[in-house]
Amino acid sequence: MIALVLLLVLAVLFLPSYIAQSVLRYYSRERDDFPGSGGELARHLLDRRGLKEVAVEITAAGDHYDPQDRAVRLSQQNYDGRSLTAVAVAAHEVGHALQHAEGYTPLKLRSSLVHAAQQAERIGAWVMVLLPVMALVTRSPGGIGVMLLVGVLSFGVSALVHLITLPVELDASYRRAMPILAMGYIAPQDQLAARRILTACAFTYVASALASVLNIWRWIALLRR
Repeated sequence: MIALVLLLVLAVLFLPSYIAQSVLRYYSRERDDFPGSGGELARHLLDRRGLKEVAVEITAAGDHYDPQDRAVRLSQQNYDGRSLTAVAVAAHEVGHALQHAEGYTPLKLRSSLVHAAQQAERIGAWVMVLLPVMALVTRSPGGIGVMLLVGVLSFGVSALVHLITLPVELDASYRRAMPILAMGYIAPQDQLAARRILTACAFTYVASALASVLNIWRWIALLRR
């Protein structure tokens, strides 16, 4: 029974990310019929929408949009690549830049919570490390209960960020990137595949959200003891 539960937990945590990465790899074959790379498409789309101040850069930290530096950052493969994955990912990240320019409320909320979540996760990790020591030193159920509550709240902030992130990603994929690509940037026969890629872009965050929820459940289970 325990082995089955463990397998289910591992599947929930790692399967969404594995499927997403598999989709992105599957459509990463170079295409001779694409007139430009992912980086060139991103630059073109930003310029067309009057966002010339938004940079397009190569990163080793994974494809993302940085609202603080106002930069669309693409992996080397997607920046230089002329694949369906490259252009779809580029359009997705441009979608975030469009959200930022529009003042899209969920994106602003996520951005304001990210720093708090990082700090909260660090606090939660330290609480987890110090909890056995405090239990031995104080032998106080009240003090241990407070520390457990702090742990629950710290991971709760992180889970909240991930829950807000998912609709932000879905909006960037379906409401922004897909309509852009369908306006003649990709052929009609590629649109279903592009939608799969954009779904993968959005759901790369699902595993992180599930991990945060699992952490909260673990802290609550400890607190109830």
